[in-house]
Amino acid sequence: MIPSGIFRQYDIRGVVGTELTSDVAYAIGRGFGAMLDERHVTKRMVVSRDNRPSGTALSEALVRGLRETGVDVIDVGIVPTPLMYWCLHNLPVFAGIQITGSHNPPEFNGFKVCIGHESVYGDALQRLLNIIQSGIFPSGAGTYTTEDVVDRYVDDMVTRTGALPRRLKVVFDSGNGTGGPVMTKLFGRLNVEPTYLFAESDGTFPNHHPDPTVEKNLHALIAAVKQGNADVGIAFDGDADRIGIVDARGTIIWGDYLLILYARDVLARTGKGQSIIFDVKCSQALPDAITKAGGVPVMWKTGHSLIKEKMKSVHAPLAGEMSGHMFFTEGFYGHDDALYGAARILRIISQADAAVHDLLSDIPTYHSTPEIRVDCPDAKKFDVVAAATKHFKALYNVIDVDGVRIEYGDGWGLIRASNTQPILVVRFEATSQARLDTICAEVEGWLLTQGVVFPAR
Repeated sequence: MIPSGIFRQYDIRGVVGTELTSDVAYAIGRGFGAMLDERHVTKRMVVSRDNRPSGTALSEALVRGLRETGVDVIDVGIVPTPLMYWCLHNLPVFAGIQITGSHNPPEFNGFKVCIGHESVYGDALQRLLNIIQSGIFPSGAGTYTTEDVVDRYVDDMVTRTGALPRRLKVVFDSGNGTGGPVMTKLFGRLNVEPTYLFAESDGTFPNHHPDPTVEKNLHALIAAVKQGNADVGIAFDGDADRIGIVDARGTIIWGDYLLILYARDVLARTGKGQSIIFDVKCSQALPDAITKAGGVPVMWKTGHSLIKEKMKSVHAPLAGEMSGHMFFTEGFYGHDDALYGAARILRIISQADAAVHDLLSDIPTYHSTPEIRVDCPDAKKFDVVAAATKHFKALYNVIDVDGVRIEYGDGWGLIRASNTQPILVVRFEATSQARLDTICAEVEGWLLTQGVVFPAR
């Protein structure tokens, strides 16, 4: 029996031992081999994983299922998710699966699935589930080889970014995720004076959970930046596809403000009039800054698969999310890679010969909250968002491209259902603290009528 709830919008994800077992991983391997046949894709692919302890057994079972359907597997071992994407462009493979729990707690794991250079998500993941449930699979005897790709990847990143014109003092924190062993090879070659925090790969995450969108996870980085008088601090999540930034004063630069720096750079270098994509959680300061820089701001749905699809449809050179996913087609492959994103922001800072806070000094500072994650069962969360859309549309202007973003004129509030966890993601912004408190209270009060309780804060 395959628990259908693990087949989510962007990937396959569940609790290890109950929802996600070796038998489930084996079935996913067999189902994916059948899907490759169905799509007439050459059955040679890359498999990789993050460093969570559960990944070993899941990988072995997945590979066994793939090979029994005739898939030739190249196993590149424990690497960040972006290196799996990189392999799709640089190895003779036609598909890939990364086993990763991403930013979820340690008891989770999952599978990010690609065919060609495209993510398998949404309806395609449901098709994979249907194939597995049918129990009809091809048979074969696929080959198995291993390959170390980290040094080749690092060489590529160095070639693409080059040594910085001005040496920077930088603190890096991988939170014991898979980015640690790669960052220690990469950044020393870019004219950086590095300090590395928690660079040892340890999937139990003994120091702090590797999620740079949660402020408490950045406390060690902030302290190290201040103590070492560093120019900037950079954090990565567990599979190194999301980036967090701390400026020299120890102030967190959230993903929407980081995207302003990337957008200004790419529009200045490659021409105005291009679309820059961002998700619904981002500050109003971002679209205003994109417009002022000569770009076309495009608000879109949260999720790496959805963002990448939108980038292709509007030929955008750049996209980003509040969560720290940053996507580059200009000068890169089009996927989210926090290690490359770090090298790129360091180049921007170095060339500007200015501190991060100076580069953003002309951007209005709004009063805002970080992402607030409110527990809400998977079976209920989308119904709550639908009810919120109906309720608030009767009162205010609403953007419903992804959840409900309530526009108050002097601020906004957002309620959206997470596609990866049993939570609602809520965020607020306003022109004053008093107005922010009022907006928060209104939305929080309405959610309480739906039986949804905010966490203590």
